[in-house]
Amino acid sequence: MGKAKTKQFAVMKRMINLKDPRLKDKDRSKGKSKKKLDPSQLKEKEVTKHPSCMFFQYNTQLGPPYHILVDTNFINFSIKAKLDVVQSMMDCLYAKCIPCITDCVMAELEKLGLKFRVALRIAKDPRFERLPCSHKGTYADDCLVQRVTQHKCYIMATVDRDLKRRVRKIPGVPIMYISNHRYNIERMPDDYGAPRF
Repeated sequence: MGKAKTKQFAVMKRMINLKDPRLKDKDRSKGKSKKKLDPSQLKEKEVTKHPSCMFFQYNTQLGPPYHILVDTNFINFSIKAKLDVVQSMMDCLYAKCIPCITDCVMAELEKLGLKFRVALRIAKDPRFERLPCSHKGTYADDCLVQRVTQHKCYIMATVDRDLKRRVRKIPGVPIMYISNHRYNIERMPDDYGAPRF
């Protein structure tokens, strides 16, 4: 019996050199010509645009009545902690709160099935404001982050650590979360009377 041929791994395919004389002129590599910079020319620099509602790190668009973007797991954890969503929000912020729920969050709740039908019923409450989504798919995290980045008038309500981490990178967006069987808020300006614990 002869030796079985073994396949060689990590062998690169041989390529013709771009400066080979057999190549035609159009296929040949052209040497990079360095442009000499004119020292008298003004230098252009990209500067990131900041929203007009931000005064240093203070968001002027926030104010009662508060619009609170609610995430899927926030409703589920509120049910586990036996908290009424709207009433607990008002107890936390000492002002009128309008919970907002996007179409993709509703779709996520519907996908979760019968186990989370109570959460779905709470989300269909008429006190909740429905926000339409124009994107494809039902992944809510990207939609919520995009909405909060565009419009700084929302407070983000979530228990998800990854989503919290993403929202913390956006300046001027407070985060509402659940701890010790009550709602707490972080990154809220002191003027609005949010409790400090």
